[in-house]
Amino acid sequence: MSDAAKSHLAAAAKVLPSGITSDLGNRDGTSSSHAQDQRRPSVSRSSASSLYHSSSVSPESELQIQFQTLSLQVSQARSTSEWRRSLTLEGNQMNKDCLSNLDYHKVGVDQLCQQLNVDLNNGLSTNAAKVRLSRDGKNILPQPETKYMRKIIVSLFGGFCSVLWVGVVIFFLCWQPLSNPPSAQNLALAILILVVIFVQASFSGFQDWSTAKVMNSILGLLPVDAKVRRDGQVCKLPATELVVGDIIHLSIGDKVPADVRIATCSGGIRFDRSILTGESVEVAGTIDPTDNSILETQNIAYMGTTVLDGSAIGVVILTGSRSVIGRITHSTMAIKEEPTLIQREVWRFVRIIIAMTIALPSLILITWAAWLRTDHKGFLTLPEILVNAMSCIIAFMPVGLPVAVSLTLMLIALSMRAANVLPKSLSTVETLGCVNVICSDKTGTLTQGCMSVNTVCFVDHIFSSPEEFSRSKESTEATEALLRAAILCNDAFFEPSTINLPVYERRVFGNSTDSAMLRFAAANAPVESPWRNMAPIFQIPFNSKNKWMLSLFPVGPNSSKLSGFTPQAGTSYHVIIKGAPDVLFPACSSYWSMETSTVRPLTPEIRKQLRELQDRLSRHGERVLLLCEKNMTCINSPKMNVFSEEVRNTAISNLTIIGIFGLIDRPRPEVPGIVAKCRSAGIRYFMVTGDYALTAVAIARDIGIISREKEPDTMHSLHTPRDIQNAGIEQLAEGLPRCLVLEGAQLAELGQSDWDIVCDYDEVVFARTTPEQKLLIVTELQNRHNVVAVTGDGVNDAPALRGADVGVAIASGSDVAIEAADLVVMDSFSSMIDAIRLGRLVFQNLQKVIAYLLPAGSWSEIWPVILNVFFGTPLPLSAFLMIIICVFTDLFLSMSLIKEKEEYDLMLEKPRDHRKQHLVTWKLYSQAYLFTGTMETVTAHAMTFLYMWRYAKIPVFELFFLYEEWTDGYRGYTEDQLTHFRNTGQCVHFVTIMFLQWGNLLAVRNRRLSIVQANPFTKKHRNPWLALSMLTSLCIAVFVTEVPGIQSLFDTASVPIEFWLIPIPLAFGVLFMDEMRKFIVRTWPKSFVARAAW
Repeated sequence: MSDAAKSHLAAAAKVLPSGITSDLGNRDGTSSSHAQDQRRPSVSRSSASSLYHSSSVSPESELQIQFQTLSLQVSQARSTSEWRRSLTLEGNQMNKDCLSNLDYHKVGVDQLCQQLNVDLNNGLSTNAAKVRLSRDGKNILPQPETKYMRKIIVSLFGGFCSVLWVGVVIFFLCWQPLSNPPSAQNLALAILILVVIFVQASFSGFQDWSTAKVMNSILGLLPVDAKVRRDGQVCKLPATELVVGDIIHLSIGDKVPADVRIATCSGGIRFDRSILTGESVEVAGTIDPTDNSILETQNIAYMGTTVLDGSAIGVVILTGSRSVIGRITHSTMAIKEEPTLIQREVWRFVRIIIAMTIALPSLILITWAAWLRTDHKGFLTLPEILVNAMSCIIAFMPVGLPVAVSLTLMLIALSMRAANVLPKSLSTVETLGCVNVICSDKTGTLTQGCMSVNTVCFVDHIFSSPEEFSRSKESTEATEALLRAAILCNDAFFEPSTINLPVYERRVFGNSTDSAMLRFAAANAPVESPWRNMAPIFQIPFNSKNKWMLSLFPVGPNSSKLSGFTPQAGTSYHVIIKGAPDVLFPACSSYWSMETSTVRPLTPEIRKQLRELQDRLSRHGERVLLLCEKNMTCINSPKMNVFSEEVRNTAISNLTIIGIFGLIDRPRPEVPGIVAKCRSAGIRYFMVTGDYALTAVAIARDIGIISREKEPDTMHSLHTPRDIQNAGIEQLAEGLPRCLVLEGAQLAELGQSDWDIVCDYDEVVFARTTPEQKLLIVTELQNRHNVVAVTGDGVNDAPALRGADVGVAIASGSDVAIEAADLVVMDSFSSMIDAIRLGRLVFQNLQKVIAYLLPAGSWSEIWPVILNVFFGTPLPLSAFLMIIICVFTDLFLSMSLIKEKEEYDLMLEKPRDHRKQHLVTWKLYSQAYLFTGTMETVTAHAMTFLYMWRYAKIPVFELFFLYEEWTDGYRGYTEDQLTHFRNTGQCVHFVTIMFLQWGNLLAVRNRRLSIVQANPFTKKHRNPWLALSMLTSLCIAVFVTEVPGIQSLFDTASVPIEFWLIPIPLAFGVLFMDEMRKFIVRTWPKSFVARAAW
C-alpha cells in the first residue's frame, strides 16, 4: 500500500461501507446457503468513476481511499478480534460476512470450479446461468439513491423560489394585518405567487425527470459485452448478465466486468488497478495467490480494472453490488457535485442581479421611511410600499433562466443523439463550446482502421506489392519463414463460418494490423503447410509500450533451422516476434537472405540500408513492421509465474530478421474536411500517435494537419537561441502556420519554457508516444489555459481520454476507451464537428435568452416604481402586471429562443475563453439596458401618458410630483374615476411592453444578420416556437386585462382598442432600431457601435 493511500485511512474510516455480504456457500445453480442481499438497484454501464464525473472530492480518489481502508481492515481482521467486535457493535454483521472470510483466491482452480459447480472447459449451461441470474440479480453497480423528497424540497424552496416565498409572506402580511380593511388584491397576489412556485417546482421536477430519462437512454446505447464460455461455446453477452461461476475470457483492452479468479493466463497479463488503488503501477496477474488478503492478491481481477497486457481465462466469483467496487460504491454516493461551467456563469449573473435586487428596494424603503412617510402621509401606506418593493425584487429575478439552462442542455443532448454523438453528461455539452485544441490518435480515428499489406521486403529483395510477391512463385526457406511468422505471431483469426470463402472475403476477428497480415499470409501460404495450425504455448500481445508481440512454440520439425542452437527436450522454444523496427533493430544480429535461403550476419552497412528502407516506406504513409525469430532455452516451466519474466528478459536479443511488411491504413474520407472546419473555427488539431514519425507526418500532410510543404520544425528548432516571437517570423510574414514534429522520447528533455514554445505551435505531430506521454501532452496544454479534447479508440488512448476536458471515443473502439471518454461518436467521425457546433450553440442561445429577459424584467419594470416613489406619479405599472410579465409572458417568449438555430458565424469564431468571455458581459448589459431597455421604458411610459391625456385630459407634466394629490377631487374626478384611469393606464403600459418584447424577441434572434437575412419563415432559420410563444403571451394579456373577474380582483381594466393596435408598429420600431445597429456593425466593424456590440 502506498504512503499516500495510508495517509487517508483515518478520513476514510468514517465512511466504511455498510452491509457488506459474502458469496460463500453452495452455488449449484439451484440454491444458495448464504444470506441474500435484497438490494438490486440498477445503474448505467459506467463504473463508479464515471458516475460522478464532476465532484468536489474526486470520485476516483474516494474509491481509492475506500479500497485502501478496506484492504487494511481485512488484513487486520485476521489477527484483531477487537475490530470484529467493533463491527458487531454497529450491528451490520460484517464479522460474519466480511471480505476477510472469502477464500476464492486461496483454493485451487479445480476446487473452486467444483465449489461453484462449473466446468472450466465448458462453462455454465444456459439454464444454470438463468437460475443464478434470477437468484443473484444482474451484474450492475448500486445506483445512487434518487432522494425524491430532497429534490421536491429543493424545487419548492431552492433558487429563486426562496425569494418568491418571502414575497408570499409579505403579500399575506399586507393582506392581514397590515391592511385595514384587508386587501383582497394582496391576498390574490400571495395566492398567485404560490401558484407560480408550485408550477415552477412541478416543471423543474419534470425537467429533472426528463433529463435523467434522456441521459439514461443515451448511456443505454453504450453496452459493455463480455466474452463468456457457455454450453462449451465462447460467445459475447452483455456484462450485466454475468453470474457467479461464469468462465470468461480477458484480453488486452478489456474492462474486467466482474470480480474474477484467474484460472489460466498467458503473455504476462497485467492490470491497471488505479481506479481502486490510485497507483499507476501495472499489477501482474498470476494463477497462484500472492497475499492472504483477497484485496491484495494478484490472482484476482477486480471489476472496473483494465487489462493492459496479455490474456487470461477466469472464473467469476463476485458480481454487481457484491464485487469489491460495488461494496465501495455504497460509500461514495454522497459525493457533492461541483457546478458546471454554465452553472457558474449563471450564478455569476445572478449575483449581479441580487446586488441590484437588494439595492433598489432598500433605497425605496429608506426613501419612504425617511421622507415620504412624513412629508407625504397620504401617498403610500406601509402595505403599498412593501408590495412595490417586493414587486421590484420579483421583477428583477430572471425566473425563466434556470429553466432555460436545463432545457437547453437537454435539447442539445437530444440533438447530439440524433447526430449519433452520445454525451455521457450534460456538463460535456457545454465544455465542447470552449475546446480550442484537439489531440487525436491516428490509427482507427483519423484513418479507417483497415490495414492492408502494401509492401513486402526481405533484407536483399523488395516486393512493391502483394501481387508481385504472389506472382514470384518462389518458395524458399526465407519466404516460408516469413509466411509462418505472419500467421503464427498473430492474434487474428477467421470466423469459422466463412473459412471456405476466398481469403479476402472471409470475416476476420482481430485488430487491423493482424488481420491484414493474416489475409496476406493465408493467401500465399500452401494449404498443406504443417505449421498452419500450430498453437503457441505462450504469448505476449502487442502493446503501446513494448511496441512488439511475441509468440512462443516448442522447438520441433516445423521450426526454423537456425544455426548455433542445439534443441533440448522440454526446455527449448522457437520465438517469433513482430514489432516496430526502431525498437527491434538493436536486438537483431542476423537476417534471412531470400537470394541464398540462408541466415547471414547483420553488418553495419545492411543496418543502414534497413533504416533507409524504413524511412522510405514511412514517408509514403506506410506502417512498417519487422518480423524476427530465434530459438532459445528457458530454465523455468511455462506453468510457473516467473516464466513470463524470464521470456521478457531473454527473448529480445540475438534476433534473426525474417522480413519487413509495409502496411497502409488510408485516412477516413471525411477527416480532411473535419480538420479544415476545426481550423476555420479557431481550433488547433494535433496528431498524437504511437507510429513512426515519418509515417505520422505523411498521414498528417494527407489530411491537412500539416498544411505546409516545407519540412516541419523538430526538437533542434526548439533549442536554438532565438525568441519564439521571432522563430517563425518568415512563416508569419508569408501567412503560413508554424508546424512541429516531436517524438515521445524527446518529451522528457523539454523544460517548461520549451513546453511554452511547443504549445504555441499551430500544427503539431507527436509521434512514438506512450499512453503516459499522451497524458503528459494533454496536461501541459491544459496548464497553459487550453481546453483540450482528445479523440481515440484504443487502450493506449484511455489515460489521455480520461485526463482531457472532453474525451471523445469511437463506438467501434475498445471498451476501455469508451469508458474513459465523455463523448462517444457512433458512426462517422464528422459528427465531432456537430458536437462542437452544438456545444457552442448552448452558450449562444442562453445569451439570447438573457438579452431578451433583461430589458423588460429588470429595467422597464423598475422605472414605473422609480417614477412613483421619487417623482410622485400615479404608479404606471401595477405589482400584479409586473409579476405577470416576469413569470408568464416573458417566460414563454424566452423559451422559444432556446430552439433557435446557430448563426452563420458560429463556427467561424474562435472558441470561447471561459476565463474571460462570460455569459453576461458589459456589452450585453449595454444592449439590454441602455439600448433596448431604454426604448421600451420610454415608449411604454409614453403610451401611458398618451392614454391619460386622451381619456383623462391630464397633460404629462401634471402627472409628476402629485404624490397624495392623486385622490378624490383631483381635477374634478371622483376617486373611482381616478382609480379607473390609473388601472387602465397600467394595462396600457403592460400591453405595450408585451408587444415591444415581440420586437425585442425578433431582434435578439441574430446578433449580426438582419431579419431579412435570418428570415424566421425560411427553412434554414425557421423557428415555429416563435409564433406559438407570441400567441401564448397575447392570450395571457387578453386574459388579465379583459376578464371581468380578474379585473375586479387585481385592479385591471379593459384596454381601448387603439392601444392594442398602436404598440404593434412600435414593436417593429424596436426591431428597426436594432436593424440599424446591426447595419452599422456590419458596415463599419471598427466603429464604436461595432466594438460595443454584444
